[in-house]
Formats: sequence, structure tokens, C-alpha cells
Amino acid sequence: MRPSKRAVDALRPISLERGVSRHAEGSCLVRFGETHVLCMASVGESVPPWLKGGGKGWVTAEYGMLPRATSERTRREAATGKQSGRTQEIQRLIGRSLRAVTDLTALGERQITLDCDVLQADGGTRTASITGSWIALHDAIAWMKARNMLKNVVALRDHVAAVSCGLYGGEAILDLDYAEDSEAQADANFVMTGSGGIVEVQGTAEQEAFSQAQFDQLMALAKRGIAELVQLQKLTVA
Repeated sequence: MRPSKRAVDALRPISLERGVSRHAEGSCLVRFGETHVLCMASVGESVPPWLKGGGKGWVTAEYGMLPRATSERTRREAATGKQSGRTQEIQRLIGRSLRAVTDLTALGERQITLDCDVLQADGGTRTASITGSWIALHDAIAWMKARNMLKNVVALRDHVAAVSCGLYGGEAILDLDYAEDSEAQADANFVMTGSGGIVEVQGTAEQEAFSQAQFDQLMALAKRGIAELVQLQKLTVA
């Protein structure tokens, strides 16, 4: 029995709330159960120096956790003077995931930055950030189109969403919360597009190596979960 009492193939209750910021060009408050992340997209009229003059845009991300996103207060990384390796790895993952479904040439020499701030953490903050950031990116691109900044192009080519899977008590389960993740024998994060393409897989054995058959079970669960998330994204932006 899972601590959450969910079926092995059940997601946590998921919600995607659009337009939660009056200032950002796109925004989404995403909830994966008790994990809540605010995702905001900002459109800038410049690109990183190494892209200037190339006629292409860029999509990037920044990620952070509020001090009381967890059970005990953690110091703001700004107060320590540097980002942790975990933070850097997660924000790079978010950026890669969104670029995988964006036509960067269609953006022109503009950069869209996704800010993902974890308000409350209960496992799966990176997967929630990717799933919610797609909504914010979608709305930022719609904002650009409404102002004739993009003309006759499909800048966003597909959906992208992410979910975690793991081995808990020897059984493959979908969408781990913290209680499950902290006791899992193995866990993996899957990032996939709406058409079923694989963007990234991050998998780790926590106790002992797992088999190809077990990995296939995790992949099957991830496909099912991401299909549900993509359907929710479609309903949200309809």
C-alpha cells in the first residue's frame, strides 16, 4: 500500500491555474498534490551575447524554493551568495524541456525566461515546474502574437510535461510524493512531449540496481501519466 493510499498508476490531484500574475506575460500556479509551484514567463527583447546576430531566440528558466516551502526553514540562496548544484541542475532541465518544443527561430532575437518558485514542496517540484511552465510559455507566446511580435509562425510545436515514477516496496508507482520518494528503492523523472517523444529521463537506483523489465514498467507508467497531464494542459488553454 502506498503511503498516499493511491493506486500504483494514479497521479496526485493536479491543477493548472492560468493568469495568476497581472504583470507576467504568461503565468501558471501548478499543484501536484501538496507541491505548489508558481511559474511565470517574461518576454525580453534581447538574447544572450553568444546568440546575438543569429536570428534566433532563447528560452531559459530560473528555479528557487521559498524558505518555508519545506517543513523547516532553509536560507534563501541569495543570502548565501550562490546557487546550489541542485538548483542549477533543475533550472537547466526546465529550460531544456521547454526549448525541445519551441521553434527558437520563430521567436526572433528575443528571450523568454520562466521563473519557477516553489511555494510548497512535497516531492516532484521539477516535474511540476516543467508541466506548469508549458502553460506560462504558451500564454507568453500568445501575448506576443496578439502584439504582432510573431507573424504566421507556430512557435510552440508541441506540449511538454513531466512526471516522476519509482520502485516502492518492489512495485512500480507513478508520481511520487515526498514520503514515497524518500523511501523508494529507485526513482526516475520522465520528460516527454505530447506526441510521445522523450526529452529527458533521469533515473537512479537508491539501494540496488533495478532491471530492464522494471525500467520498462516505470516508462509505461510515465507515458500514461504524461498523457493525462498533456490532456489537462489542453483543457487549461482551450
